[in-house]
Amino acid sequence: MNIIAIIPARMGSTRFPGKPMALIHGIPMIGHVYQRTRMCEQVSETYVATDDRKIFDYIQSIDGKAVMTADTHERCTDRTAEAMLKIEKESDKKTDIVVMVQGDEPMVTPEMIEQSITPMLKDSLINVVNLMARMNTVEEFEDPNEVKVAVGLDGNALYFSREPIPSRKKGTENVTMLKQVCIIPFRRDYLLKFNSMSETPLERIESVDMMRILENGEQVRMVMTDAETLSVDTPEDLERVCKLMDGDELMYRNRSLPP
Repeated sequence: MNIIAIIPARMGSTRFPGKPMALIHGIPMIGHVYQRTRMCEQVSETYVATDDRKIFDYIQSIDGKAVMTADTHERCTDRTAEAMLKIEKESDKKTDIVVMVQGDEPMVTPEMIEQSITPMLKDSLINVVNLMARMNTVEEFEDPNEVKVAVGLDGNALYFSREPIPSRKKGTENVTMLKQVCIIPFRRDYLLKFNSMSETPLERIESVDMMRILENGEQVRMVMTDAETLSVDTPEDLERVCKLMDGDELMYRNRSLPP
């Protein structure tokens, strides 16, 4: 089975412009994500998909693989799909599963990627998986930058929101607080199908791509990870990640990376 990882990255984030090249312990964030992703033995190749020459040149400078994509993409899935098709054309090899790893997940581990792929290897009917993690503070639960998820007894997502769900105001404060972790494997053809679907009303309201799948009556399998992880949406997040990654074992395997 041909499983590849693609990391979509752009410099034009509205909340944190230039964040893929922001330094974490002297190494650009995109370098951390790339090197940690490619450590997963189940992934045959790892690529960065970008519309920015600075990111492209940096990945090449560390002997990595990068694909230039259009600068018109509004969704990471569109950029990922374009890169996947270019990779297939160049390699003359069809992809079975593409793991989309967001470029602002510098604490990703090979084990997290393996966890996300495993359900698809066991069940051919699963087309897309999201990792999820527990949130330990109300502050994080109420942060609109964190995408929250409510999950059914079957392990599939019921709803995604940037609002705190489920409610803590309906008679109990002891609720399960879960967040989406943006490590998302798609089956190849399902990614193309997803991108062909029209944007849906709740997707726009919540600003969460996965709502498009739920609104079309299809399923997103959720998988729990116990790994400590924090995505970087703001400069304040970057400071927190720097502290959390101090002494990180995987980071120190990559100390040879140039800044």
